Amino acid sequence: MNISALTLAAVFVLIAVRKIGHFNIRIWQSMTGGALVVLATGEISPADALKAIDLNVMLFLFGMFVVGQALVASGYLYALAYHLFNRTTSVPQLLCGVLFGAALGSALLMNDTLAIIGTPLVLRLAREHHISRTMLLLTLAYAITIGSVMSPIGNPQNFLIASQSALPAPFTTFVQALAIPTLVNLAVTYLVLRLVYRQQFIDAMPLTHNPVDLWDQKLAKLAQVSLFLLVGLIILNIVLSAMHSSVQLKLSHIAIIAALPPILFSSARSQLLKSLDWSTLAFFAAMFVLMSGVWQSGIMQKQVDALQIDLTTVPAILLLSASLSQLVSNVPLVALYLPMLNNPDPELLMALAAGSTIAGNLLILGAASNVIIIQHAEKHHATLGFFEFARIGIPLGFINLLIYWGWFRYCYN
Repeated sequence: MNISALTLAAVFVLIAVRKIGHFNIRIWQSMTGGALVVLATGEISPADALKAIDLNVMLFLFGMFVVGQALVASGYLYALAYHLFNRTTSVPQLLCGVLFGAALGSALLMNDTLAIIGTPLVLRLAREHHISRTMLLLTLAYAITIGSVMSPIGNPQNFLIASQSALPAPFTTFVQALAIPTLVNLAVTYLVLRLVYRQQFIDAMPLTHNPVDLWDQKLAKLAQVSLFLLVGLIILNIVLSAMHSSVQLKLSHIAIIAALPPILFSSARSQLLKSLDWSTLAFFAAMFVLMSGVWQSGIMQKQVDALQIDLTTVPAILLLSASLSQLVSNVPLVALYLPMLNNPDPELLMALAAGSTIAGNLLILGAASNVIIIQHAEKHHATLGFFEFARIGIPLGFINLLIYWGWFRYCYN
């Protein structure tokens, strides 16, 4: 009996049902409980548990939560949304705007950033225009997952692939290999959502947008500075990468620098810090511990070995990275998969990027950005069900994988 595997299975079940009797169980509580079980049973030592927690990820999330909370608390995020969407007059236009806007944003600013900023934004749009919150939350989740595929800074696993594989021109390589199938997948996602939520389009009235006043002028200015720092430093990183410079800012450093203006200069800093999504930070710390315990148990390695397949073909990489990312998360999976490829061609690296990222469209736990969206939605008295996500995400995810596989066959054979 493998305690780590059984614990992970129990966590999956709890995340799916989220209720036992009269008790509601949050995602972070399920994951934290799982981490405590593997610690208490000795499946992972306290020292290994501490090592498993990725400090860069934790700092990045903390910094982005500060920026996101400042944008929301000041009202600047909603004022910005008005300027972005006030020309959309129908639900199809709004859906396209959210889908392609979030996808492009995730490619430039990273998927977790868009998850943090985008969740309160789409919930306000849903409330203002009487549109299904579930439909817009799913649109946001699928958009930032798919959009982040085509950029080396779209998500942490792509950044890991770009940095550890020594790609000569990572931005050019990613865009040339993945931009076209990514755009096709976004179009497919739009059609799937229109089909599943067709009643939303039949009953929809023309959209009317109401201007939004800023709630806190000083905090709004500080939030603007934070946003400027965030975008500016990311663009600087892109330029440095294109110049093959050895100087690179870590994403965690960028996020912390962007968070400094509201922390240092806002009189509402105490309330800002108190309102942060601490439960999501707890979820990620617990997830690192539990997933490390599962990996140390060796059960997944045994299952992969039992398949007796070549792990260095495009179909195998796409399927294995998409499926195993549900169990150990895509970042540690990519870190473990890269050494097995042994001086890989760009095709195999792009397949790994596509498969490990599209994993987020299959199930909630396939991408950290999905969890961020759900945790943030629950702060605003909304949620996204495990089965609602899966019933659309599983077929959509497999369609996405088929499109990438077909593109690789066309381009590289």
